[in-house]
Amino acid sequence: MTSAELPPLSGKVALVTGASRGIGYGVAEALVARGDRVCITGRNEDALKEAVDKLGADRVIGVAGKAHELGHQSEAVERTMEAFGRLDHLVNNAGTNPVFGPIADLDLNVARKVFETNVISALGFAQKTWHAWQKDNGGAIVNIASIAGLAPSPFIGAYGVSKAAMINLTQQLAHEFAPKVRVNAIAPAVVKTKFAQALYEGREEEAAASYPLGRLGVPSDIGGAAAFLTSAQSDWVTGQTLVVDGGLFLNAGV
Repeated sequence: MTSAELPPLSGKVALVTGASRGIGYGVAEALVARGDRVCITGRNEDALKEAVDKLGADRVIGVAGKAHELGHQSEAVERTMEAFGRLDHLVNNAGTNPVFGPIADLDLNVARKVFETNVISALGFAQKTWHAWQKDNGGAIVNIASIAGLAPSPFIGAYGVSKAAMINLTQQLAHEFAPKVRVNAIAPAVVKTKFAQALYEGREEEAAASYPLGRLGVPSDIGGAAAFLTSAQSDWVTGQTLVVDGGLFLNAGV
């Protein structure tokens, strides 16, 4: 965005993890579009810089690093506070799914990596954001979960179990952080990103056929949901998981 295209500042600041592309970028884009200033994180410094430039370097900063590393979590929160002076909203999007196959044969070290990135890092960012700003000033946290955390998902079992844990983490944090901070989750179905490519590449029409709304998701679908859950319009919503799935769960039992 150019400076002329940017809306007036909202006065709010957000930190979005794993946001150099895909769902995280879609979330950051939605928040910038309403006037928030945003810190985005990601592993690849070049990709992160490109994302910052596209979003608007006068309102967005990037902090490169691995989500599960405590030093990176601290740096991201500290640099957000230094740059913008506050940290109202946290969107935990960073995640990994390095393996496909039956959970019976899953390498337990891989399972540990999945939980470290998908669950423990989200808790770490939440703790640091809480202590840096939200405990005294309020705000909102959104955890990007998955419909894989709500029902069995063949071949991505470890990912699904980690997302189920993230949904429960959302409820735990919502209970502990109330009334100052609202904590909710979003559970998307398949969204067209590089992360989910293996689930639809070369067969998108076939994959989309089971969705009542007739298509797979796109990052802006999740961005809109995250914008709602970090807005005043959702001020009486906490501890909830918003399913954004194009109607896929309507097929259950049919």
